[in-house]
Amino acid sequence: MDISVFQIIWFVLWGVLWAVYFMLDGFVFGSGFMATFLAKNDTEKRVLINTVGPVWDGNEVWLVTAGGATFAAFPTTYALMFSNLYSALVLLLFALIVRGVSFEFRAKIDSPVWRRSWDMAIMVSSFLPALLFGVAFGNIFKGIPMKNDFAAINFSYDGTLIGLLNPYGLLTGVLFVLLFAVHGSLYAAIKTTGDLRKRSEEMSNKLWIPLLVVAVAFLGYTYPATKLYDNFFKAPVFLLIPVIAVVSLILVKVFIAKSSFHKAFLFSCLTIVFVVFTGVTGLFPNLIPSSIDPASNLTIFNSSSSLLTLKIMTVVAGIFVPIVICYKIWVYRLFRGRVSDGDVLENPDAY
Repeated sequence: MDISVFQIIWFVLWGVLWAVYFMLDGFVFGSGFMATFLAKNDTEKRVLINTVGPVWDGNEVWLVTAGGATFAAFPTTYALMFSNLYSALVLLLFALIVRGVSFEFRAKIDSPVWRRSWDMAIMVSSFLPALLFGVAFGNIFKGIPMKNDFAAINFSYDGTLIGLLNPYGLLTGVLFVLLFAVHGSLYAAIKTTGDLRKRSEEMSNKLWIPLLVVAVAFLGYTYPATKLYDNFFKAPVFLLIPVIAVVSLILVKVFIAKSSFHKAFLFSCLTIVFVVFTGVTGLFPNLIPSSIDPASNLTIFNSSSSLLTLKIMTVVAGIFVPIVICYKIWVYRLFRGRVSDGDVLENPDAY
């Protein structure tokens, strides 16, 4: 097959990896920064942490794989992202590290001050990545101020970390935060019991309206701020993707109203996946568009690896991705039950 076929395949896989990561880690982020509002005592906070305890670290595999796929399939794009956007990515990395440490260290010392400190760390280190991921993708959708001399392999980035906090980037960040907040609240609703479950159900219902408002604002602002809609106008069949995202978001509310929280969570998953697919479809064939000069866009065609590399990666992905998917299904099935106060109080190994 021609190299362009493999470039398209890996662009699709790149989008899928990010979509799956946000779907899985989104409820962990949401549970983390919503714990302060949902849990009323230390036991309930432990319950929330233990609902995500068996799965949160496995979800990170999808982030590592997405980053690895960018490095291996589109090394030029990876080089630009991790050199010129270094400050933002390091901040994101530190937040993810603190989150993992917080989960593990919180229960190590039986001290209210110790636990409150790690509770604050969990909230901040869950909220910050949710916001930063949204800001990052918002800026990618909008275009980054860069100039590329492909012949000399020279990249010039004219932006700053503060410059990334533009209105469209922040709006996308708020969209991600609210998506994950509803996602995390729904996950808590299907994984907890008693008053904590009721508060989680009520919170998911309360947050849906702000999410809808921000989602509508995002769709409206995307037209003047980006060129994402161009691909949808050229091939209207792809409009099915944002339509599915919108319908899924509406069905989240429908099933919350019916107290069918498992179904609401399922459609929350679909909403996140198709929101990401909408952005990725609008970007094609760009990976990082330039807001200064379209000729400087980093695309799947001018930033990809060799044909041999892409072929080898396709074979490896074809073998190991199904294995990872099967493993994740097994883990979620194994830990599908609810977590109660008694479970964490009686189990010395609980978080």
